[in-house]
Order: sequence, then C-alpha cells, then structure tokens
Amino acid sequence: MSKSQIPDNLNVAAPNAPYFTPIQHPPAGTGLNVVEGADKKLPMLFQPIQIRGVLFPNRIWLSPLCQYSAQNGHFTPWHMAHLGGILTRGPGHTMIEATAVTANGRITPEDSGIWSDDHIAPLASVVTFAHSQSQKIGIQLAHAGRKASTVAPWISGDPLASEAVGGWPDDVWGPSDVPYSDAYPKVKALSKEGIQSVVQAFGDAAGRALKAGFDVIEIHGAHGYLLSSFLSPVANKRTDEYGGSFENRVRLILEVVDKVRSVIPVQMPLFFRISGTDWLEHTSDPSWRAADTARLAPLLYAHGVDLIDISSGGNSANQKIGTAPLVPAGMRAYQSPLAKTVMDAIGAQNAYPPPPPPPAHSGAHKSAAASSAAASDADNMMAEGPGRPERLIVGTVGAITSGEQAEKLLQEGYADLVMVGRHFQKNPGTVWEFAEELGVDIQLPSQIRWGVKGRGKKTSDGKENHAKDGDKSNEAK
Repeated sequence: MSKSQIPDNLNVAAPNAPYFTPIQHPPAGTGLNVVEGADKKLPMLFQPIQIRGVLFPNRIWLSPLCQYSAQNGHFTPWHMAHLGGILTRGPGHTMIEATAVTANGRITPEDSGIWSDDHIAPLASVVTFAHSQSQKIGIQLAHAGRKASTVAPWISGDPLASEAVGGWPDDVWGPSDVPYSDAYPKVKALSKEGIQSVVQAFGDAAGRALKAGFDVIEIHGAHGYLLSSFLSPVANKRTDEYGGSFENRVRLILEVVDKVRSVIPVQMPLFFRISGTDWLEHTSDPSWRAADTARLAPLLYAHGVDLIDISSGGNSANQKIGTAPLVPAGMRAYQSPLAKTVMDAIGAQNAYPPPPPPPAHSGAHKSAAASSAAASDADNMMAEGPGRPERLIVGTVGAITSGEQAEKLLQEGYADLVMVGRHFQKNPGTVWEFAEELGVDIQLPSQIRWGVKGRGKKTSDGKENHAKDGDKSNEAK
C-alpha cells in the first residue's frame, strides 16, 4: 500500500517489527511544548542531543542496572519486563546492564553475557522491542576483573560465589594479585597475553552487539571492575607497560577503546563509564582522583569516545563516598562535581546545544500517512547521521530524583545530560514525572496518551475533531 493509499484512520504498525505494535512517532519522551503559564523555553532536559548518527529525544537517560537474573549469560523474560516498562515511557536512551565479554568476567553467576553467539538472540529480542517503540538502546560491555565470582547483592553472608553456587573462585583475574578485600576471591595477575585476550574479547563482544542491533556501545571502566582496576594504583601494582605511570595505567583502556571503535561503524556512538575518583582523598595513598579523570577525558575523545559517563568508587573498601572537598555540603547529586571537573577541563561552559529542530509535528494526533512518512524520514536521518560531537559529551549519574534538580545541573554546566537508575526502578514514568514538574508536555505512548489527553474523534464528514486535554467524556473507561 502506498503512502497515498493509507487510510487516515488506520492504526499504523511500527515499521520493521516482526509483530504488530502501533507506531510511536515522535518517540515517547519527546518534549512537545511548554504548558501555559510556564517558562516558554523548553527546558534543557527536554532538548534533544545528537551524537554521531543517533538523535536522542531528551537528556534523561536510563543508567545500566544489573539485574542478576540471567541464565548462563542469557537474557530472560525478566529483562524484557524490566526494560520494557521503562523504555516505553520515554527515557532519552536506555542502557542495558553490564554485560560480560567473557564467562569469568561476570560479577555473579546470574549476570548477562555476550561472550557467545548464543547470547545474541535474547538480546536482539529486547532491541527489536525497543526499536518498535522508536526508542534508542545501548549495551554496556564489561569485565568484572577481581570483583568477579561473587553472589547477588541481596544475598546475605559470604560475598564469594563458590563453585557450589555456580562461581569460579579459582579463575578470577586482575592487574595484580591484590584482592578487593579478604572476603573476595583471590586474584591472579593477568599476563600480557591475557591482557590481549581481554582486548580481543571486548572487540568480539562489540561485533555481537552489532548483530543484536544496538544503537550505542558503552565500555564499563568504573566501579573497581577490570578496566577500572587497571586505572587505579590501589589495585594496579604492575611494573611493566601496564602499570606505574598514568600513561601506563591508562594503556589497556585505550587499547580496548581502539579495538571497539575499529569494529563498530563510524555513525555509532561509543560511550565510556568511569569512576571519577576512588574516594580516597582522606588518605595519602596513591589512588585514582578527579584530576586523573579530567586528564584522561581528552585522550578518550581523541581515541573515538563520544561520551564519558561519570560514576565513582569501587576500587577500595576504605572509600568514603561523597566527602568534602569534592562534594559541597548538602549536595544530593554527589557525583555531579566529578562531571563538572571534566566539563571545566574540556572547556565546556554550558550543556551541549541541541541540533536544528526537525519539521514541526502536531504530537498526539497525526494522520496515519503523516506518521508513517515522518518515521521513515527519521530513520533515514539516523542511518546517515552527521559527524561526531565537537567535544566530549559528559553525563552525570547518582541520586538524581527530581526534574528541577536535574535541570539545574544542566543549566549550571555540571553535565550535558543525566543518567537515572534507582528512580526509574521506583517510577518507570520518571521522564513524565520530571516533565510535569517542569511544566512540559511530552509525547507519551499512544496506548497511554489517549487515556490522559483525550481520544481522537471523527465528525460525520470524516474530519478530525480531537478532544481537548482533560475532556472527561474521552477518558479511558
């Protein structure tokens, strides 16, 4: 059926989905307008951001959240339910949990994996659903290093996962033979050959992620896991070219970045999550600090990373999180000053500007033909994509729980976007919540929006006569 033949009252299917689901265009979470009586300028949180060939409709993103619910590395129905309930409601981007590039690189026996081609299909099913909802989705590639073979965090008792519970305590590797703590597995130091096998594993995993259809790849270099532990002198006691100096300690990270960047297409964004500090400023011991992150940031950009996702900690059980002088007293978003350090270091005084606006749309009620054509145009734009951002994009995460708080972080130049984890788990409609708080009307999934904003009506002559928002006669019954 040609576009001219599509009836205006057809419930149009999402393109390229293997099952019926209504088209969502523009994507849920898109800022449509500012409600009457509010500041007329769309808040920065709801301004889109373009990174290489991907347009993200807002700047409230789902942070990766480990679920400890996979079976031999394979996603299960839990993952679809967990992610689906959130991504249908419009985060600007959804990042799935830390996904192990090797079997012994899992945090727990129930972590998700991508070390085998067998893992592609379950991951692809989630990607297909996300794309059917016009949502962008990425994968975080990870190796747990010396914090592998542990048990799920809600399980009391010994954190070490023995062979009896599916663990591999005799196959745990790190930069040196220094365990995270006495309760964690003993660690073996990786040989140079072992290091290169890790680099290759990240590259192979990136190739599988492409086959699964992900829009974005993130490399996990935070929280004391393998790449993070190479950065920190707390864990890295090597005396070869992978230890000692700053240049040596960042070597593995840059090799992994180069390998992944060589595998993925030029229009695909590459992100890097990092611990901005080890939180050991209260000691005189050498550690990874905010100044080191600021020093590494431009190197990451030079090697092809587009966004740095700044978390913190994880390399020492002696860490003191959120302490002065890094975090001002009373500041809830305790990791945002770490992001601000990077923003200042790269000369970013303001949040990254949005791209030129797309053609105007009416938002809630489009004709079938117009919706189908607009979605097709958007897909073409994504495929072609512009060049990479003019500078490194900076994300902040941690204790972000309100729209006003998040908007203030962007307005004051702490970051270009926010990543939210636990609050999305508490409220999958976090984007909607933040929008209402800031007085913004956003696109909602059609299946939800009509019940809140009103039905689409037809008059006797066939012309559209859409109910106004709040028309009680058109509420869901």
